Amino acid sequence: MKSHKSQIVMFCLLALATLFVSSNARADAWNKTTELTFSAPVEVAGRVLPAGTYWFRLMNSPANRNIVQIWNADRSQLITTILAIPNYRLQPTGDTVIKFAERPTGTPEAIRAWFYPGDNFGQEFVYPKTRATQIAQNVSEPVLSVRDQEATAPAPVLEQAPVKAVEPSGEEVEIAEVIETAAPAALPETGSPLPLLGLLGLFAVGAGLALRYTSTSEVA
Repeated sequence: MKSHKSQIVMFCLLALATLFVSSNARADAWNKTTELTFSAPVEVAGRVLPAGTYWFRLMNSPANRNIVQIWNADRSQLITTILAIPNYRLQPTGDTVIKFAERPTGTPEAIRAWFYPGDNFGQEFVYPKTRATQIAQNVSEPVLSVRDQEATAPAPVLEQAPVKAVEPSGEEVEIAEVIETAAPAALPETGSPLPLLGLLGLFAVGAGLALRYTSTSEVA
């Protein structure tokens, strides 16, 4: 009987450990936490990152799911916080995808968009207006921008910053005129805590029944 009870306890512990792993995986999916290593310098939103390893993740804000934080290799230092807009693709993949924008020869490659594995929506980065104007003139295409002072503002200000597109002529236009911002007909649901809560409830019921069965067997 003691052996049987020990097996039940072990099962409960293993199930609980599995739930913790599932919870951590969901947290990563919610924040889109991604480790990226670059073999050469890259530019992102007007800032050049030296070659090395970085962590990209969405800021933990329910109000705006398009603000990206970039951390150093051991995640001990926040390097920059960047505003982005949704970027959609028809065919999601199981790998992280980084899209680079065209840049003049001799300058660092610039990250245009970042897609988390399995998502058909990602983040397209927004540049400070001064830098966006320079890039638009160099590559002869519109570039997303916010005002310079807003690009480096604290997160609450960044969340409310209006995004425009800068033409090669320097003219600002609405992003809807140059970039497709509408989502596809149906998007997959993002990570929700409800399935995990349901699983926790089922686990609790199962554990209770198992312990009740054990107690009944001992009395008999």
